[in-house]
Amino acid sequence: MPEEARRKIISVNTKSAPADKNSKIASQWLANNKQIIGILVVLVVLSLFFSVFSDSFATTGNMLNMLQQLAANLIVCVFMTLVITTSGIDLSVGSILSLASALIAVLLKAGLGSFEAFLIVLVIGAIAGLINGVVISYLSIPPFIVTLASMIYIQGLALLVTGGYSIGIEGSAWLNAIGQGRIVNIPVSAIIAIIIVILGWSILTQTRFGTYVIGIGSNEESVRRSGVNIKKIKMLTYMFSGMAASFAGIVLATRLGSGSSNVGTGFEMEVIAAVVLGGTSLFGGIGTMLGSVFGVFLIGVIDNGLTLMNVSPYIIQIIQGSVLLLAVIVNTHVFSGKSLKRR
Repeated sequence: MPEEARRKIISVNTKSAPADKNSKIASQWLANNKQIIGILVVLVVLSLFFSVFSDSFATTGNMLNMLQQLAANLIVCVFMTLVITTSGIDLSVGSILSLASALIAVLLKAGLGSFEAFLIVLVIGAIAGLINGVVISYLSIPPFIVTLASMIYIQGLALLVTGGYSIGIEGSAWLNAIGQGRIVNIPVSAIIAIIIVILGWSILTQTRFGTYVIGIGSNEESVRRSGVNIKKIKMLTYMFSGMAASFAGIVLATRLGSGSSNVGTGFEMEVIAAVVLGGTSLFGGIGTMLGSVFGVFLIGVIDNGLTLMNVSPYIIQIIQGSVLLLAVIVNTHVFSGKSLKRR
């Protein structure tokens, strides 16, 4: 073979190798993130639809208001992602949110300082989550049963604290700013939520704790044999979930200007639906923080858009329930052959 022809062949092969490698990387990324891409496409399509059929939807004011309204969901969905990635579930977050909302109002009305009331409510949420975690991890009771029971008794505590009535918030300026304040016209609660999302993504993808969370959901026995205290890891995920729900309750109470024992009704279903829609596997072992965020926005866009179109709230509830059912069906089929992934 002539030397010039041989060089041309080598040159072509050398150039095509990186292209083939990039193509394989792109194909693998698309395969691993197909549910995230799918939900993003649906989110964009729905946003365009509501923008066409509602003059108010695409306005800056509505977008900022929606960010403010979804802040509590974003905060809790971060730690619900960790819980579900361990192959668990937390049905008590709505009740913890209600209890936190009620307690912050009651404590402030009783004359306690804003900072003290804030800390007490956070600690109580952490304790509620810790109790769930201890019973699930150390007594080996299924998470569904434990958190269902917690949902009932914690909701009862919230009703007991308030007597079933709403209580006005009388906190200091910095406490009210959590729910109502704005920085450069961006809601403070949304800024806090974004920071927590970034923190949650870092925990899941960049830390040893995140590796253990994914490993427990994928193959708990293997992680245990490697010397990891899996009971402690699972316990901590529920404790963080309870604390996040408690903080979300404070955010919601300060935004509304009152604490209520019923504010968290159905909240846990919205968060779980968002996480499942986003691509976190109900079987455990696969968690995606970015997908959970997209899931929160998808449900928020549906709710906001239909409300602006004057659709009956009963129909909105039917649609939200249908979205949850669809999410479970898709999640079950997509992840029936699960593998160890994190995004």
